[in-house]
Amino acid sequence: MTTTHGAGEDAAAAGRALAARMGVPFVPRGGHGLAALLSREGAEAALVFGPQRLSLVFYRDGRREEFFFHPGTALLRIKNILAGKPDQMIRAMALRSGDTVLDCTLGLGADALVASFVAGPQGRVVGVEKVAPLAAVVEYGLRHYVEELLLTAAMRRIEVVVADHYDYLLQLPAASFDVVYFDPFFRVPVKGAAQVAPLRAVGERAPLEEETVRAALRVARRRVVLKERRGSAEFARLGFREIYGGRHAHVAYGVMEK
Repeated sequence: MTTTHGAGEDAAAAGRALAARMGVPFVPRGGHGLAALLSREGAEAALVFGPQRLSLVFYRDGRREEFFFHPGTALLRIKNILAGKPDQMIRAMALRSGDTVLDCTLGLGADALVASFVAGPQGRVVGVEKVAPLAAVVEYGLRHYVEELLLTAAMRRIEVVVADHYDYLLQLPAASFDVVYFDPFFRVPVKGAAQVAPLRAVGERAPLEEETVRAALRVARRRVVLKERRGSAEFARLGFREIYGGRHAHVAYGVMEK
C-alpha cells in the first residue's frame, strides 16, 4: 500500500489504516516511481491510495495496468430499467424489490450494483470476492464514489465479503438468500471486453465446480443464476438447462429453480 504523488497526510493516514486492516505493509511514496517502488519492495502490485480513489496497480509484460472501481455499464442498465426496458440478468433472477441476492463473484461490482438498485432499500445484496486487493478496491469505490447520484444509495447498500465463495456458501444457513449468482471468468473471453482485462490478470480464474453449484442450491430460496458466454458448454456441464438472454446478446444466463 502506498499513496499517489503529492498525497496529503489525510490520504496517508487513511492508507495506513486500510493497510493495517488488510495486513499489508504501508510504504510512503517518497517521490519514487511506482515501478521502482515495487522493485525495491519485492512486490508484484501496489494498492495506491489517492484523494479520489483506491487503485490496484501492477505491471504485465512491461506495461502498466491499473484496476479501479467505476460503475461502468451499471449506470446505463439502471437507466434502461427506469425507462421500462428489460434487463436480462434481472429477468433471469426474477428479482423484485425486497429480495436478497448473494453475488458469489463480485469482480467489478456492476452486476451487484444493478441487483442492489432493483432490490431496493428493503432488499440485501452481498458480494463475495476471493482476491482481497480487488475486494478492497471495489469496496472503497462502493463507499466513496459520488459522481452518479442515481447510484449512490444502491452502492452504499452492497456488503462486500472477502472469501472463497465455496467456503462461504458452506457456512451459510439453507435458504438464506432468494438468489445466488455467479459470473465467473468466461472460459472463452468475449471480444471487446477491455474493461475486464486487468481484472482477468489478477482475479480468480478457476472454473466453477459442480459442488459449488450444489452448495448454492442449498443456500438459494428460489434460484441459482449463472452468467456465461452465449453457447458456452459450461451451462450443460454444470446442469443449467433453462437459458435466458437476448437473441443477439454475447452473454446468456442459466437458471436453476428450486
